Amino acid sequence: MNKNKYLTCFTTMAAWFATTPAIAQQYPTKPVRLVVPFAPGGGTDTLARMIAQRLTDVFGQPVVVDNRPAVDGIVGSETVAKAAPDGYTLILVSSSHAINPALRKSLPYDTLKDFAPITQTAIQQLLLVTHPSVPAKNVKELIAALKADSSKYNYGSSSNATALPMELFKSMSGTQVQHIPYKGTAPMMNDLLGGQIQMGISGAVGAIPHVKSGRLRGLAIGDSKRSATLPDIPTIAESGVPGYQASIWTGMFGPAKLPRAMTDKLNKDVVRIVQQPDFKAKMNQMGSETVGSTPEEWGKFIEAEIVKWAKIAKLAGLKPE
Repeated sequence: MNKNKYLTCFTTMAAWFATTPAIAQQYPTKPVRLVVPFAPGGGTDTLARMIAQRLTDVFGQPVVVDNRPAVDGIVGSETVAKAAPDGYTLILVSSSHAINPALRKSLPYDTLKDFAPITQTAIQQLLLVTHPSVPAKNVKELIAALKADSSKYNYGSSSNATALPMELFKSMSGTQVQHIPYKGTAPMMNDLLGGQIQMGISGAVGAIPHVKSGRLRGLAIGDSKRSATLPDIPTIAESGVPGYQASIWTGMFGPAKLPRAMTDKLNKDVVRIVQQPDFKAKMNQMGSETVGSTPEEWGKFIEAEIVKWAKIAKLAGLKPE
């Protein structure tokens, strides 16, 4: 490359960085796509739609939820990883985002390098639930039933974010139960309500309404503390599996190389939304706590979660496929 070409390249880059803050101030000037890598109706989808509605009001432009339910969120994540870093394609991920590296030999993207962290939005409790036909009324009775004859039972998961906590439960309780994977909470919950599967560890957002109605039996909370919404249900740890703790989270990313000014604007707007008192109250009713972290905190959190779930997968005896 000759001197003139170097100069042209430098001038173009300088012009881009100089105009980026102005572009961010004008953003958005057209609809924004918020990818949800799971089927409609689950906890991640519910939260995404709540955020999208309020972002639409803030932006003055539609924020459209785009469900891409396939391969534990990998297809939706790949869509965003390969999108233009212009702020018009974002994603709301769940814990599967950090779990997939432990369970997949290869991914079509780099979980740490191909995404721009915006903010962690919420932490959601997990709930061990069974169909009413299962005779167990508590965790100890469920463990006894599984040890007596595990062939009678299977469990469903909406993603690796709920499969791995169940595998951890199996490992720590010394039980076996067949796994039936689904592409989202809604289809898994439909089969659980219909009795096609007998149990599962589900996100509280999708499970609590059915537990309150009596259509499912809530045996225990996966977190280290009880649910404010279902205070009478004990934790798994205090129900016969000491030391057990698992929860799931959600957070927002854009494609890598998203301009910092745009990242900061998105962070500011989304954090303001999830920290609004009425938004927090509604999330608490659904078994979730809102967060609203900085991009740096969110990025470090993901790094730590990848390490954590890799250790849990190894403990549960799971190998990458």
